[in-house]
Amino acid sequence: MSRYPLPTGTRLGAGAKAVALAGAAVEAALKALKARVSVDGKLSGATLDALQLVPFELAWCTAELAAAEAVLGHADRARAAKKIPPDAPAPPAPREVEGSSAEGLLLEERLALAWTAEAVQNARTRLSGHPRDFGLERAFLATTVDAPATLDFLEAQLSAETLAGLGDLIRAQQGSLGNRLLPPDAEMMRQTFRKFADEVVKPQAERIHRHDADVPDDLLHALIELGAFGLSIPQRYGGFTADEPGAGPDDTLNMIVVTEELSRGSLGAAGSLITRPEIVTRALLAGGTEEQRARWLPQFASGERLPSVAVTEPDYGSDVAGMRFKATRTTGGWLLNGTKSWCTLGGRADVLLVLARTDADLAKGHRGLSLFLVEKPRFAGHEFSWTSPTGGTLNGRAIPTIGYRGMHSFEVFFEDVFVPDSHLIGGEAGLGKGFYFQMAGFSGGRIQTAARALGVAQAAFEAALTYAGDRKVFGRPIADYELTRVKLARMGAQIAAGRALAYAVGRQMDEGGGQMEASLVKLLTCRQAEQVAREATQIHGGMGYAEETAVSRYYLDARVLSIFEGAEEVLALKVIARSLVENA
Repeated sequence: MSRYPLPTGTRLGAGAKAVALAGAAVEAALKALKARVSVDGKLSGATLDALQLVPFELAWCTAELAAAEAVLGHADRARAAKKIPPDAPAPPAPREVEGSSAEGLLLEERLALAWTAEAVQNARTRLSGHPRDFGLERAFLATTVDAPATLDFLEAQLSAETLAGLGDLIRAQQGSLGNRLLPPDAEMMRQTFRKFADEVVKPQAERIHRHDADVPDDLLHALIELGAFGLSIPQRYGGFTADEPGAGPDDTLNMIVVTEELSRGSLGAAGSLITRPEIVTRALLAGGTEEQRARWLPQFASGERLPSVAVTEPDYGSDVAGMRFKATRTTGGWLLNGTKSWCTLGGRADVLLVLARTDADLAKGHRGLSLFLVEKPRFAGHEFSWTSPTGGTLNGRAIPTIGYRGMHSFEVFFEDVFVPDSHLIGGEAGLGKGFYFQMAGFSGGRIQTAARALGVAQAAFEAALTYAGDRKVFGRPIADYELTRVKLARMGAQIAAGRALAYAVGRQMDEGGGQMEASLVKLLTCRQAEQVAREATQIHGGMGYAEETAVSRYYLDARVLSIFEGAEEVLALKVIARSLVENA
């Protein structure tokens, strides 16, 4: 089931073999599930929907093993970049060579093996715990996830000595997780936005979070000056990405590295600001007319207009097909009526991308939905009310949240808001196709959310590493204790693996694919961010629970990531598992 090339060197090859064996077990389970939910040779969506635990766990197995494949491949390329032979011996333990260049020799390899072991062990736990649900026999598992080679690999890589040693190596390298192997333009952008996050975003992040304040105009203007809103917009419309795939910068990869660094500064005050332009841009590129693209995309690229997305409804979150928000034909356009919720940046935005039901026949489900662009004035604060000159009212109130503050997520009430025909995405040809255009937008939003998760995780990891080195307990720094060293190793391995998978999927998307994989990496990295932030808070002890400590903000912000842009349960069951079963 390999999605990415696997290395064959001695140690990396052992990890690759373990992944291949675990992947074979997952593939067998997917085939068994497909047979179970097929009727007359065709997949029965209703039957699959009735079974949830097995497809959910298979989606997780696939996500974690895909990350293992990606990070093993990354480590292999890192070895090649350092001109290290595949079978070169491991360097001495970090404590024996403190200050030596040998410390970072095989960091990427050790991180890759640590994550691979965790991913394989997780798959083993899921499949071996109740194999009959997966249609598997224990005799078969004994040749895959329980094979002697797999068990030997797990014992070597999950031992306390191995993980604690990796923690020492990470600490000796001051938190470095190795060479990211980025193209020069992407690395330059990463460094630029990292500096911006440190110097401009971080000094304001705590005040914005603790007072639930608006994102300041100076921060917005600075991001506009850096071109952050044009990262995924083709050059012909004033953006930075090439007009033709492969003819210029990799827009998705650049967007990932920029988003991660901004989110490392603050998820709510910076990292999420470019999500809405990302979603709206991809929706317009997927379904907009050339006239619509030429009008709107330059305005988004320059920051002249800030867009937001109004899709979710109070009773219909991820169940897009069931939405009730209405668009009714009138002279020269449409009247919009209903309520949208979780419209992030809805007050400050100049334009709302609204998904509405244009066909009253609910039996048509998602085929009765269309997309509109609704213009409105900007409003600061937590509430707004606007009466359109062409008729109708628009009212919004920010929903109080425990984290992810700064942009505010609004509930927006539409009453006879008029939208001209020119603002229907795709024109008449776009009627009933809004769901598909929106999904194209969401694929960009999901990979961008994965990048946001990596940024939050990286910030929490850096805070934990610093605190563990400074804080002394029972006469020793926390970082000297074995359990802390193991925690740091696991945190670093999670981030390295999630990042490798995000980069791999970003490249796939730049080549025209990776739509399902965008959901896969979003599923994985968002939970990883929460786990890393949780451990970082734990390392801080009581201070981790103090509002004055940045790590408490990271923990609260991380919690939202597995919910928005597609809750993890919906992604796993409706997107990932369904695709995996269809292709089994």
